[in-house]
Amino acid sequence: MASRCELTGKGKQFGNNVSFSLRRTNRVFKPNLQKKTFTVDGKKVTMTLSASAIRTLKKKGVLTAAK
Repeated sequence: MASRCELTGKGKQFGNNVSFSLRRTNRVFKPNLQKKTFTVDGKKVTMTLSASAIRTLKKKGVLTAAK
């Protein structure tokens, strides 16, 4: 799976794990990416989208999932 949303460009972000003793170690925040197939002009198109992008497309009525 790609590491970036094809629509919004959302990708991994870096931060720190912070323990009880406030010791900091590096970590990675990964986006929730899903493969989604939908139809555009009668053709099936598969894209890697973030879950938030899928929710937005559903809310706007743009995305209707192909079975």
